[in-house]
Amino acid sequence: MEDEMRPVRQPQRRLTPNLEAVVRAEIVKLLDAGIIFAISDSEWVSPTQVVPKKGGMTVVPNEKNELIPMRTVTGYRVYIDYRRLNDATRKDHFPLPFIDQMLERLAGHEFYCFLDGMSGYFHIPIAPEDQAKTTFTCPFGTFAYRRIPFGLCNSPATFQRCMLAIFDRLVGEIMEVFMDDFSVYGDSFSHCLHNLELVLRRCEETNLALSWEKCHFMVREGIVLGHKISKMGIEVDRAKIETISKLPPPTSVKGIQSFLGHAGFYRRFIKDFSKIALPLTKLLEKDAPFQFTDACTAAFRTLKEKLTQAPIMVVPDWSLPFEIMCDASDFAVGAVLGQRRDQHFRPIYYASKTLNDAQENYTTTEKELLAVVFAFDKFRPYLVLSHVIVYTDHSAIRYLMSKADAKPRLIRWMLLL
Repeated sequence: MEDEMRPVRQPQRRLTPNLEAVVRAEIVKLLDAGIIFAISDSEWVSPTQVVPKKGGMTVVPNEKNELIPMRTVTGYRVYIDYRRLNDATRKDHFPLPFIDQMLERLAGHEFYCFLDGMSGYFHIPIAPEDQAKTTFTCPFGTFAYRRIPFGLCNSPATFQRCMLAIFDRLVGEIMEVFMDDFSVYGDSFSHCLHNLELVLRRCEETNLALSWEKCHFMVREGIVLGHKISKMGIEVDRAKIETISKLPPPTSVKGIQSFLGHAGFYRRFIKDFSKIALPLTKLLEKDAPFQFTDACTAAFRTLKEKLTQAPIMVVPDWSLPFEIMCDASDFAVGAVLGQRRDQHFRPIYYASKTLNDAQENYTTTEKELLAVVFAFDKFRPYLVLSHVIVYTDHSAIRYLMSKADAKPRLIRWMLLL
């Protein structure tokens, strides 16, 4: 706990009869499993909250037969509002893996097995002296957890550390771990089967339970963290894209934020994403009037088309040189990272960003060089200690080093490169 933080006892929150039934069922289930226990006194008490389990986004007609976006609700989840406890908790900064890097290590193999942990956090016990701090109150009494619950700020870091300790040297060699999602791979059927045996043996030795109905064995492709991986490379999840493609034009700022959030999740697959989305992002500026103009409609449709036509991103081959293609416009800069495969350029990552007010006033040469600087900064994890070829449609950049009266800004950028 952080120093000089005082314990907080919060009162229970009133629930409707229907939600009380949900809480009662959850309490009974956790008591029977020995995960919680009744407690009469604790310095820390947190309230219970019930929220809907949100499924994917869908599109339904309203009373006027107009299509509107809506999230499906698959049930209700009981969780504890540990915000006050989290404020007083000393944070665990154990890192989670980068999703992009993990997907690139996964893709490019022949066979996969996707395993799903059952009740992940409940595998990890809480120290007896700290169990009382997890006390929560509800209409049926006060209870505390014996095992890590959902909602504690250090739960993800602790769980990821435990999973890496369990699978140790297997991670990065035959499998990848992201929380309770385990992906096993192999370059042949027998190789993948052998790797699966090693992983399942670790699960058995550590009593790590799996949700078998959510597992997939010996498949050639699968969905991992919203992306489809296969021997070919990394693709978008077509089921999610199909839903996005059916969305009607947004009618509010919140609708714009929701759409850009869903589309932005796959921005690495879209060339010039920032440039295309610029009319929409301008509607999010402070005090900007909400006027969904023809330019906004065109941007909305273009983004949906780009998503439905998103290419397959290849996995980096670290023995080959990388190629970067840069471009700049009046309002944005963009770049694509790729490699030559069979004498054809194959994209690995698209990146772009809009220019601020000062950058919009740059000369053409400055904007083109800024695009190169942006690309090297964005793709730095790929380019360090690698041979890199840069393509640009502005030939004047080649002569900047020999120009005696170049602007200091350009000289700084050239030295940076």
